[in-house]
Amino acid sequence: MLAAERRQIIAERLQAAGRVMVGELSGEFGVSEETIRRDLEWLESEGVAKRTYGGAVPCGGGKAPPPYAIRKNTNAEGKLVIAQLAAALVEEGDAVMVDESSTAYYTVQALRMLKDLTLITNSLEILRLAGEKEGWHVISTGGELHWDVMAQVGRHALESISSYHAKWAFLSCRGINTQLEIADSSDDIVQVKRAMARSAGHTVLLADHRKFDRPGFTALGPLDLVDRVITDREPSQEWKARFEERGIALSYKTN
Repeated sequence: MLAAERRQIIAERLQAAGRVMVGELSGEFGVSEETIRRDLEWLESEGVAKRTYGGAVPCGGGKAPPPYAIRKNTNAEGKLVIAQLAAALVEEGDAVMVDESSTAYYTVQALRMLKDLTLITNSLEILRLAGEKEGWHVISTGGELHWDVMAQVGRHALESISSYHAKWAFLSCRGINTQLEIADSSDDIVQVKRAMARSAGHTVLLADHRKFDRPGFTALGPLDLVDRVITDREPSQEWKARFEERGIALSYKTN
């Protein structure tokens, strides 16, 4: 069973039973207790669970949505702020690459005010959204389906991306760590993001405040991979200094 499938079952169990226990889940799924703790940590980071001694309880009510919907509805207000700032960079006629992230989804929503746009993406959710916009040139990367994030990955996706050149690549991540690396959740997702960065004139990292000082499983690349970082809140002075030292532009909501 994939981790995403297991986490979805745990999320549904949380909503149905009101509580889950690490030991019980470990035995049920045939995995270590440490694996279950990592699952609960992930669900907590996505606003689905609150860890307790020996287990977890749900955050909020209602039926647990699928993994992509969980991410899309987490910190929606912050993602809307980022999307509006990102969309302000794009002009009529631009070619834009976006990854499978929920923040990229909000960005494409914000871009729908434009009449003429070329959009290249590996996200099935974004393809569905962009397909509703008459006049846009929408390109799918193709590739193998990474079902839990509804994204196309693999050799065919990478070859497709490398055949295009876009003005902008809008990418998100799992975290930005203090070793000045951008990190994400899996190698196949990271490879697609790297390919988009190589195929774009300007690479913009979309990272809400929760992503700062947060580890990820796979390194996407050094911070210098991007030209600009867009976030929803003013970062710490330490992070602002790091961006300035590397010549990386920073955008965030000021009020």
